[in-house]
Amino acid sequence: MKPIHKQNLLNRLKTVRGHLDAVISMVEKERYCPQIMKQTSALQGSLERINRILLQNHLETCVPKAIAEGRSEEIVEELMESLKYTAAVTGPVHRPEDIEGGRGSA
Repeated sequence: MKPIHKQNLLNRLKTVRGHLDAVISMVEKERYCPQIMKQTSALQGSLERINRILLQNHLETCVPKAIAEGRSEEIVEELMESLKYTAAVTGPVHRPEDIEGGRGSA
């Protein structure tokens, strides 16, 4: 990992950790739901930015190395597999437990 990307990721992850703690506190204090939703949306945006940094680092480091080693098909498959979990690429996924009345609801 490039040092500049590593430091940027660590800084952002630590910020997200603090932000998440604040959102947990909001839920514990039963703050107004739209306020909590606004904060969770901000957290999602931060995590998406983290993924973009990871992608950039991967494209700058791992991909060129794999291509040079003749593993271009493998590296593309790995990347496609990881991107299917990225909502910005694939769109939102609605799981039954995410919807009221689904398996994971209380």
